[in-house]
Amino acid sequence: MLRVVGVLLGVAVYIYFIIDVLRTPSGQTRSLPRFVWLLVVVLLPLLGGVLWLALGRMWPSPGARFGRRRGPLAPDDDPSFLKQLGDDAWVKRMEQRRRGEQPTD
Repeated sequence: MLRVVGVLLGVAVYIYFIIDVLRTPSGQTRSLPRFVWLLVVVLLPLLGGVLWLALGRMWPSPGARFGRRRGPLAPDDDPSFLKQLGDDAWVKRMEQRRRGEQPTD
């Protein structure tokens, strides 16, 4: 019974390694191209998978949560959004000035 559980666990980990190599974008591998890592994992089942995790896979930085890209959390933290607001305000002031109105800032 214990041997069967060990074999099933080994097969599950082997399948995980293959899927992980296939799902990793090509630009996020280290040392070797992704297809070479796939060959290593397939030809050396458990050892290849451990090598993949240790040497081939790029891990997210400690500040990133759950592999998500870091970016602005709110619109007022986004530099492009703030720039757009400033540009819109400038355009509004120029239109008011062109019409001869007093700016309402």
